[in-house]
Amino acid sequence: MKLYSVYDPEFKAYGQLPSGYDVSELLAAMARIPLPAQGVAYEPSIASLEACGVFSDLRDRGYGGMPVQLGMCWGRNTKLNCLEYHRDSEINIGTGDFILLLARQEEIENGLLDTAKVKAFRVPAGVVVEVYATTLHYAPCHTDAQAGFRVAVVLPRGTNTAKPDFPPRSDEDALMTARNKWLLAHPDSDEAKGGARVGLTGVNLDIAGEI
Repeated sequence: MKLYSVYDPEFKAYGQLPSGYDVSELLAAMARIPLPAQGVAYEPSIASLEACGVFSDLRDRGYGGMPVQLGMCWGRNTKLNCLEYHRDSEINIGTGDFILLLARQEEIENGLLDTAKVKAFRVPAGVVVEVYATTLHYAPCHTDAQAGFRVAVVLPRGTNTAKPDFPPRSDEDALMTARNKWLLAHPDSDEAKGGARVGLTGVNLDIAGEI
């Protein structure tokens, strides 16, 4: 699998690199949170991260003053497993280099997406990256198994919390697994085994051999 950089022109269809943010305090706060013993952890909102000065800047400049949450995804991972999307962009910032596996919502056909359409992008440490609302993404991948990854996740407040309770009336409704979260699972993933809708066909990509 070819590994692109977010600085490559291929990334323009998936997101952009906002500038003018001082993330030094945030990176230090993230580094103080221990890695999980195994796998990946995610918290939508972490008080110690939201206490950093850049939080208001991300809210006001990044989301035009909308209420946002600042959490983190961290651990070790090399597999695709699933892809998700939101109705809004997501901003990510890593303490170290990390890799995003991305596809586009328009590539979903009849509720399915072929994993052959997924592209891998390396994000350098400390770079602010915006992943567009129409970009499918999921847990980051590490570039160093010993170091793992710590990636800040900025989203509209309430995203990835309890799923709203309503009767599904469309195929897309069946993809919703949390608030503002629509998920396509690979049949080999734990999410699919837990009841998530299977929406990925092809190989469950693993970039372990590429890093």
